[in-house]
Amino acid sequence: MERVRARETWMTEYLDGTVIPIGFDTPVEPLRRMTHYTGEPGCIAQARTFAATFLAQLTQEWCVAVDRRAEGDVLLVVSELVTNADRHSTGPYALELEGTTDQIVVTVYDSSGKVPKRYPKDPSRVGGHGLEIVSALAEVTVERVPVGKRVRAVVTLSA
Repeated sequence: MERVRARETWMTEYLDGTVIPIGFDTPVEPLRRMTHYTGEPGCIAQARTFAATFLAQLTQEWCVAVDRRAEGDVLLVVSELVTNADRHSTGPYALELEGTTDQIVVTVYDSSGKVPKRYPKDPSRVGGHGLEIVSALAEVTVERVPVGKRVRAVVTLSA
């Protein structure tokens, strides 16, 4: 048995000529999952369940350290963004989750081209705090897409 390095990957070469890769220096694609909702009652709870299942898979199968704080942050971000899509768009909306060892990206696509407003902090205001909450937990970007808009929130995981 001899170990050889081929194209930045360590290989184990056995006497019978079999070569088996034992380590990879190339980055692994992130875990991605996507689903869509029609706005029927229960969609927001379904989105939280979808996100919880995604986080469990990321933790168990991809060995990503997602602590309780990060898990709570992601579930709150999903709840807020899906609630906003449910309230402010007229058509279906989609939730996409992407996870790596460094971050979890929550993206919601909806049919409304209206970009959400970030209101100044005002504890006496009723409503309109969703984007404020999400911005406190994640780096948020909003952009128009051909069928509406995309709201993307990046939650950074602690090392």
